[in-house]
Amino acid sequence: MFHSLPPDMAEATRLTRAGRLADATTLIQSLLRGTRSGATESGTVPTLDLVPHSVEFADPQPDSPERTPAAIGATLREALRGLAGGRAKKSGATAPLPNGASFQTHSVTNDAGMRAYKLYIPGCHAEGRRPLIVMLHGCTQSPDDFAAGTRMNGLAEEHGCFVAYPEQPQSANCSKCWNWFSPEHQQRGTGEPSLIAGMTRQIIRDHPIDADRIYIAGLSAGGAAAAIMGTLYPDLYAAAGVHSGLPHGAAHDLPSAFATMRHGGAGRSRGTGQIPTIVFHGDQDTTVHPRNGEGVAAQSTARGGERVTVKRGQVPGGHAYTRTLHEDASGRVVCEHWTIHGAGHAWAGGAPAGTYTDPRGPDASGEMLRFFLQHGRRR
Repeated sequence: MFHSLPPDMAEATRLTRAGRLADATTLIQSLLRGTRSGATESGTVPTLDLVPHSVEFADPQPDSPERTPAAIGATLREALRGLAGGRAKKSGATAPLPNGASFQTHSVTNDAGMRAYKLYIPGCHAEGRRPLIVMLHGCTQSPDDFAAGTRMNGLAEEHGCFVAYPEQPQSANCSKCWNWFSPEHQQRGTGEPSLIAGMTRQIIRDHPIDADRIYIAGLSAGGAAAAIMGTLYPDLYAAAGVHSGLPHGAAHDLPSAFATMRHGGAGRSRGTGQIPTIVFHGDQDTTVHPRNGEGVAAQSTARGGERVTVKRGQVPGGHAYTRTLHEDASGRVVCEHWTIHGAGHAWAGGAPAGTYTDPRGPDASGEMLRFFLQHGRRR
């Protein structure tokens, strides 16, 4: 943790809590330049990747001493420079659609605003109502990019599932990150949670969806948002998948978001219940500390009474992993925590057509879908 924030970071915290995100952005931007420019009221500022997904701190020590604004600026400059130069852009082009399938664009609107989403409708003609998976992309990503990288549409076609990909626009976050660190977006019925829940309900209304088999998953900032949705809406989602994400309530503003990403956080569960959760996290993730994956798992098993089983495996030619299963008193698996050894901040087993993927596995998409289809919503 930052035991004592430098004055400029404390001021950025105050501005964020006051809702003056543009001014807070200007101030943090000045730290990146190693200068103190002062906040403005204009609202027109240079963009800065405000969130987690793109900041990889070079110093991994959890108890580093207080640093000056210039030192913080140097660290962030190096991280952002590495992001710009070290990550190739991908096309995000999705695979050709099977006969009868479609990938449609829709939107939902409520008091919190409007969000577009893409919906994959399988071409297979299965009887009865279908499962729905809601997939929340990471920072800088798009629905098409995320669909291509995770290959979830192809897997969903095999099982007759619908898949929704909500889109976070730059107007909501300059790096297209879900605002998981803001209290406004950590509560049921407000902000982004209300929009994601709203589009889920809209899909249920408009398509033959099984209301007891609705699932939500995400990567990085999207993983943090999925953890929030699973905690706040256990009456809507039957299970959640959190890849390289953070627990619900792990941060409350930008400075605490950076600190939690760097050191890990336990989170504060404010929801009405917990749902079964599958967690993936690389143990060499320098963007979101692996302790955050442990925090998600702990939050999903907070009710206790479970039996823990540890299994280890190796992907042929790829990563080794440790898979920890938590069962409740009835023997039902309520959490699977996959620690991927040697992996960084990327979707495990993903396709190179998408960004932030690691084809060395394990297959996070396949394992998530397997876990999801084992769980129906309990009434």
